[in-house]
Amino acid sequence: MRVIISGAGQVGYGIAEKLSAEGIEVTIIDSDADLVQRVRDMLDARAVQGHGSHPDVLALAGARDADMLIAVTQVDEVNMTACQVAHSIFEVPIRIARIRAQTYLNPEWQNLFARDHLPIDVIISPEVEIGELILERLAYPGASEIVSFDDDEVVVLVIEVLEDCAVVNTPLKQLTDLFPNLQATVMGVRREGVAMALGSGEQIVAGDEAVVAVPRDQVERVLALFGREELPPRKIVIGGAGNVGRYVAGKLENSESGASVKLLENNRRVAQIAAEAMKNSVVVFGDALHEELLREVDIGDADMFLGLTNDDETNILSCVLASELGCKANFALVNQAQYPRFARRLGVDSFINPRSVTVSKILRHVRRGRIRGVYSLFDGAAELLEAEALETSTLVGKPLKEVAFGKGVRIGAVVRDREVIMPTGSTRIEAGDFVIVFAVAAQVRQVEQMFRVSIDFF
Repeated sequence: MRVIISGAGQVGYGIAEKLSAEGIEVTIIDSDADLVQRVRDMLDARAVQGHGSHPDVLALAGARDADMLIAVTQVDEVNMTACQVAHSIFEVPIRIARIRAQTYLNPEWQNLFARDHLPIDVIISPEVEIGELILERLAYPGASEIVSFDDDEVVVLVIEVLEDCAVVNTPLKQLTDLFPNLQATVMGVRREGVAMALGSGEQIVAGDEAVVAVPRDQVERVLALFGREELPPRKIVIGGAGNVGRYVAGKLENSESGASVKLLENNRRVAQIAAEAMKNSVVVFGDALHEELLREVDIGDADMFLGLTNDDETNILSCVLASELGCKANFALVNQAQYPRFARRLGVDSFINPRSVTVSKILRHVRRGRIRGVYSLFDGAAELLEAEALETSTLVGKPLKEVAFGKGVRIGAVVRDREVIMPTGSTRIEAGDFVIVFAVAAQVRQVEQMFRVSIDFF
């Protein structure tokens, strides 16, 4: 498999880092000489300096023999043109583009991306992906993190375990007896900073961050069982009225949640765009780091503050300030992987890493073999894998109790013909099943091998 990536920024570099580590032949293109040199110094990948939409540059990158182009520069039009050139001149089979401007994605113009016009096979919109994750977090505020999968049948919750949790200090194998008809699998925890998988004879303790697989229709019951059943926020203040902030506010306006929304934006032009786009939300021109402005929008009565600007420091500090002024909960967009470790100590409740969301979404379409998705947990200490079992998998046909997983791996759910199966030791995986797996970082390669990973992508 040969992959060309146009754009060596955070997203492009992240994709190249993952794919090259898996032995895939990667060439990355960027016009910035420093970014190109970084790729050459740090990754097992080729790097070409130039514009990814130029035919001569694509040719130099090996487009004639490429199986896929991933265009993730900062400019939508460059990404679209790169896909067009890759299709028209080099006949690259698969073309993926990051497109951020929502006007391109309006259903009214959907024919734009038909094969006869702009032949893009997969469009990734970071603002939409991030916005949907934020909305899901708002719907279930009791979870500190939520991971959804493409089939939408199963979600994985990360839940902080408190002293009054009903399942604390109880062997996991007894949960079914204590709570009949409960469909949930506690796959692992982070305990005192260490990620670990839990076997059926082990138990969760107060202070753990538990990783729980659950059918979507049982999410509220599981959160209630953990003592984390919380009502969705009704009064929301958003710091940042850019693409993500406007998307979240617009969706909340059109929902039945009844939430009231106020947006703060320190760029006058962006604030004006937001004010014209919103129906009921209040848009205020000003800086979310100004205490007086937060008081003016009644931050002390707000249920949730969302730091959604393009600046990590602003998002973190505005969350801290909002909490000090009485806001009940907060949430921040944070791109820098090292920031959450100290931001939690400052009082930031939850985070989303936009870069990780975009990289993960793209990797679903290029991930080798039948590993459809990989989702990082606990700052990379553990991962969730969404995989399809093939006939050749060592898992197929055996009771799970006979499979040598090793320490650090736990299967949380199996989806078979849209039916969710919460696994036990006697459960047998069948070919075609989709399996949700929790693995500590050191065991991820082992899990991939269990699913007989190959280099056939399509």
